[in-house]
Amino acid sequence: MKILLANDDGIQAIGLRTLYFALIEAGHDVRVVAPVTEQSAVGHAVTLSMPIKVKEFKENGFVGQGVYGTPVDCVKLGLSTLLDGPPELVLSGINAGANVGVDILYSGTVSAATEGALMEIPAMAVSMDSFNPKDLRGQARYCVDLLPQIPWKELPRKCVVNLNFPDCPIEEAKELIVCPHTRASYTDEYDTRLDPRGNPYYWLKGAIPPERISADRDRALLTEGHITMTPLHFDFTDRDTLDLLKQSGL
Repeated sequence: MKILLANDDGIQAIGLRTLYFALIEAGHDVRVVAPVTEQSAVGHAVTLSMPIKVKEFKENGFVGQGVYGTPVDCVKLGLSTLLDGPPELVLSGINAGANVGVDILYSGTVSAATEGALMEIPAMAVSMDSFNPKDLRGQARYCVDLLPQIPWKELPRKCVVNLNFPDCPIEEAKELIVCPHTRASYTDEYDTRLDPRGNPYYWLKGAIPPERISADRDRALLTEGHITMTPLHFDFTDRDTLDLLKQSGL
């Protein structure tokens, strides 16, 4: 399979490198186009007001192109300019940190996959429920083994498969469950701190309140130790409200 591999943690991130080598070992044709620097939580941002430069990476058996831009820049540039033809799959990850619930809107990892889906190429985002993963070889092999099991040609147009691994060794993970994404949002808080000159700055933190999390959706299942898979389709139209507004005479 010809695969375009991207992420938002940067081209030197352990998740991307581990997934790259697992894909190569399995015989896939992999082209890496990923950000040079970390681009977490940039969402679907696109660079419009400055030129985009590309840096070649060749080290320890790894070959890829680093883009001085966002994850979506990487996929756009890869599909339109850098690759010699369309890939069969756009794969993004393995991300450090889960992408569940509203994370799918913030995540550069999911956005990179979404850009591929918008171009009507099968797409998958892969994430790990840990911000400091040390060894992702088991998760990468699982992901590679999963690829031929997904009925890519039968999926709807512009669909993204969102895969998340729990924070444990792969052999301790519970079975994969296909499930909806969590609808609950974060409760945001900011730590107020002082820089060395005494000026305040702010650091975002926050969490989804446990009481808002549905038991049968990705966040709860991931916390329980399950691998989760959620198909995403980025049609934001609220059909029920659309009908309501029409019925109101608008």
